[in-house]
Amino acid sequence: MKSSIRDNAEAKFHEVKGKVKEVAGKVTDNPELEAKGKAEKLAGKAQEKIGEVKKVLGK
Repeated sequence: MKSSIRDNAEAKFHEVKGKVKEVAGKVTDNPELEAKGKAEKLAGKAQEKIGEVKKVLGK
């Protein structure tokens, strides 16, 4: 599997996992969990951009 495709797949996984943590933090009134979820979601978005760059560069 190309690394750009793998990066995009992992990115989507982290975005979804982050969103779940964020919502769980809001529901349980846990600001720490909510913050961790937001951070993981942002990390997923960053990884997605890396995958896009790799795709453009052909790696």
